[in-house]
Amino acid sequence: MTITQSIKKDVIIKIEQDVLNAMKNGNVQKLDELLHEDLLFSIPNGQTITKAMDLETYSSGNMTISELTYSEQEINLIEDNAIVSVVVEMKGTYFDYSLDGKYKTIRVWKLFNNQWKVIAGSSLKL
Repeated sequence: MTITQSIKKDVIIKIEQDVLNAMKNGNVQKLDELLHEDLLFSIPNGQTITKAMDLETYSSGNMTISELTYSEQEINLIEDNAIVSVVVEMKGTYFDYSLDGKYKTIRVWKLFNNQWKVIAGSSLKL
């Protein structure tokens, strides 16, 4: 791994922590910064959501997370893209559904004008 790749990887590790903290804390402003306008994300029930849908879920209080930890993080760097695979364990609620378990999540980050943004992802319950 080159020094540039190592620096990029450190940045990705940090922004992954940022996005997970924003999710846990319901920080819609931070999520707005980190998610690309054209984001598509497949959630565990099979539905594909957009950035607007995701932000609305948090701002309305329909998504609340009381506990969130992560493990098994893998990061692949491909030019100005980063693919992150991670196991997220969380407890909370999504509308009337209880969230309590482990989820395998993949996020695709892309660099735009020196700012990393999530452009795609998916999550499935393990």
